Amino acid sequence: MRIVLVGPPGAGKGTQAAFLAKNLSIPHISTGDLFRANISQGTELGLKAKSYMDAGELVPDEVTIGMAKDRMEHPDAVNGFLLDGFPRNVSQAEALDVMLRAGNMKLDAVLDLEVPEDEVVKRIAGRRLCRNNDKHVFHVTYTPPKTEGVCDVCGGELYQRGDDSEETVRRRLEVYHTQTEPIIDYYKAQGLVVTISALGKVDEVTGRAMAALRGEQAA
Repeated sequence: MRIVLVGPPGAGKGTQAAFLAKNLSIPHISTGDLFRANISQGTELGLKAKSYMDAGELVPDEVTIGMAKDRMEHPDAVNGFLLDGFPRNVSQAEALDVMLRAGNMKLDAVLDLEVPEDEVVKRIAGRRLCRNNDKHVFHVTYTPPKTEGVCDVCGGELYQRGDDSEETVRRRLEVYHTQTEPIIDYYKAQGLVVTISALGKVDEVTGRAMAALRGEQAA
């Protein structure tokens, strides 16, 4: 299957992408991983991306599209892939369509993870990380530490990242609504969108997603 995963920040796209890709035996292709890999390997596209990022500028669509195209041509993606973070806007979605048509391929589904805006803010703004190890993650509501402000694992101080503040989260949501959400309508016109609720436990959402994708295949 060839799937695009969309949803607002805080919808759990990265977590669901990993589970879905494993269940479907297809590679999970995320924009973040593409950027990191190309920059660390010093590819031409990676160097271009780094020059924009170092200057505090947005990486142009053509650079992101080039990275995605290169990754989708790897042998492990011949029978399908799950795209996470790409396409990010309508122009990238149009470019993806051109790429797929050139390879006599098509998307099977666009999985839209739906989460109420207030829940997104609650999920992200409530997150706390350990200063000693940022892999020790807690949440003031869902997974609170035994002692407020103290990491259960190593006793380090817990803190809120600057980009996890409510103000920043709401700005990120505005960007999502303006730039990325329009691709849902773009793909709805092609009859590809399957919308599911991303509320609940991780395995519940994964089960919901798999059932929705099976329905998409049957259709």
